Amino acid sequence: MLAYLFAHDNDREGAVGELLYRIEDLDRGRVRPGIAEQQWADLESLGLSFDPPLVVQSERTEAYQNALQSLQDRTFECFCSRREIAEAASAPHGSPGRYPGTCRDLSAAERAERRRTRRPAIRLRAEHQQLTISDVIYGEVTGIPDDIVLQRNDGTPAYHLAVVLDDADSGVNQVVRGDDLLGSAISQAYLARLLGREVPSYAHVPLALNAEGSRLAKRDGAVTLADLAPRGVGPAEVLSRIAVSLELAEDGETVDLETLQARFDPERLPRSPWIVTG
Repeated sequence: MLAYLFAHDNDREGAVGELLYRIEDLDRGRVRPGIAEQQWADLESLGLSFDPPLVVQSERTEAYQNALQSLQDRTFECFCSRREIAEAASAPHGSPGRYPGTCRDLSAAERAERRRTRRPAIRLRAEHQQLTISDVIYGEVTGIPDDIVLQRNDGTPAYHLAVVLDDADSGVNQVVRGDDLLGSAISQAYLARLLGREVPSYAHVPLALNAEGSRLAKRDGAVTLADLAPRGVGPAEVLSRIAVSLELAEDGETVDLETLQARFDPERLPRSPWIVTG
């Protein structure tokens, strides 16, 4: 809903924004049949509408491979497991959340030895110099690009490469997403520049969390419209609850997107997470 409100906030100045829909289905092992269609239906039931074209990542693998090929002089093979990276990053001189550089400068012989037991992922060999992005919520954010994964060890294009290329090819000029991804924005902006693409502006917004402060998940109970329907909670009430969480409506007030659009002001958005308790 926030993506919709941000996209159409320019309407006040006579410019009509567009809201795009993308199906991120590269991780085939986690894609359940029909889930993309159900998500689309859920969003439409809240009054959201999307502008063409619909992008399906599994149909764009050639584009990702071409982009990866263009970066071959700026990449390296990485044989680390997630556990190894986490342990190295949490060591006394490590940097939590960043790749520790374990495989960055392996010799040809060392790479050949590791290939005997593990298939490598492909990482970007980033220039570790400061870069600044613009964020509606956080202002000017400066950081150092990381050696992000561009291709997983099973040959699947990785998240960072796919979303950066998708956004650029779709003409996206503003990315609205959860603030848990703020740390990725510097590296993604850096990747966009390497690919010769425009860097979008960002709006990293607070998440909806459970009572323990973690992401909402199925274990937290009714978190989809299908789950809520048997409880008598329909799209109108869901929209109202979301609006209340953003301080765009009063408790129990019935609203629609047009009303929320008239009230929306990015400067007044809450800066803390929405704790969903029931």
